[in-house]
Amino acid sequence: MVELIEERGFDRLTVGEITQRAMVSRAAFYRNYNDKFHLVEQIFDEAVVALVGTMSDDDRPVRERWTSFFEHISTYHRLYGALLGRTGSPWFANRMRTTLAELAERHVPSTAGVSTGLVPTVISGMFVQTITWWLENDRPSPPHEIADRSARLASAILAEANSWPGPPPVRSRRRPAGERGT
Repeated sequence: MVELIEERGFDRLTVGEITQRAMVSRAAFYRNYNDKFHLVEQIFDEAVVALVGTMSDDDRPVRERWTSFFEHISTYHRLYGALLGRTGSPWFANRMRTTLAELAERHVPSTAGVSTGLVPTVISGMFVQTITWWLENDRPSPPHEIADRSARLASAILAEANSWPGPPPVRSRRRPAGERGT
């Protein structure tokens, strides 16, 4: 599948092409997966289990955990590069951002400024973009270096968010004069 995504792009990829390349019948494919999204979701779920495993040892320093994260990305660079790159899947990139935001939410200190959900969302977007850049540029720095730089950027975001007095106010939308509600 990775080869097909690299060749044709995820959006243009068909189940028929996947089954032909994998030398399995369409019936066998559909016994296990609903469609190509379900296949990628299963692959991603397995990768996330491995990824979370690299990050879950809270006894290790944060930078070591981030290094493990980027080592995981490096180990599976073809998969992540295919799915996050130019021919990849916006659906997959969004799924990865959402998953990383959920992870960040659990590990980000719950302060008034950070608990709004904005900060985990920004951090997850930053990491997905960092991964994409790193892979598209053929991993120009080793995992420990990109991990250190990313962790430092995330720390700067957290420091800024922790200086906020509280969550941003929620403003109601005012209707222009003459606009009626429906």
